[in-house]
Amino acid sequence: MAKFGLLIDLTRCIGCRTCEAACKMENFVPPGKYWLYVLEWEIGNFPEVRTVYVPMNCMHCENPSCMMACPVDAIKKNEYGVVLVDYEKCIGCKYCVAACPYGAIDIYEEKTWYEDYKTPYEEIPAEKKHPLHRYQPGKAFKCTLCFHRWEDAVKRGEKPGTTPETTPACVLVCPTGARLFGDLDDPNDLINIRIAEKRAVQLKKEFGTRPQVYYVTTK
Repeated sequence: MAKFGLLIDLTRCIGCRTCEAACKMENFVPPGKYWLYVLEWEIGNFPEVRTVYVPMNCMHCENPSCMMACPVDAIKKNEYGVVLVDYEKCIGCKYCVAACPYGAIDIYEEKTWYEDYKTPYEEIPAEKKHPLHRYQPGKAFKCTLCFHRWEDAVKRGEKPGTTPETTPACVLVCPTGARLFGDLDDPNDLINIRIAEKRAVQLKKEFGTRPQVYYVTTK
């Protein structure tokens, strides 16, 4: 069975936050909320100082702490390795928010970009959106690895990520190729070749979550 994840090359990331913007637009993420955010800090000693950027999103863990913490079974990991929230089951208790060591889960608030009117984008009714985008106020929501973009393809037996239409939005827009999407169960997939070549690492492995997002930290 295929299991999809991401490789993020920090040596290529320039902190442009294009991925961050694409994620918000693709997934109807409201103002003040982020499914993908970019951390940054300076390292070194003056005058030899440089900025390091670390994009963060849901790690779609093999052992998701959010799923284990949920008291109503509202968080599940599907057959393709994607951790998803069931908005109908979620009761907004925020246990998942507290349990996630990556800060990847938030609570949906129905906000608009302007106080006195909604943009055409915001006027799209819920019934015309993908089920994964039918958020409910006060309930958990998070990165879905853009599953709505590639679920039909993978169910037909096609390999997602090979066309723009079946590639996560954040991967598609990265101007430096710092993000790679692929099948972690396929040893011949480019993502696994790069993970091995670059000695990519997982964040916070000590929590036992077994994240499916890998990071390249050195050239």
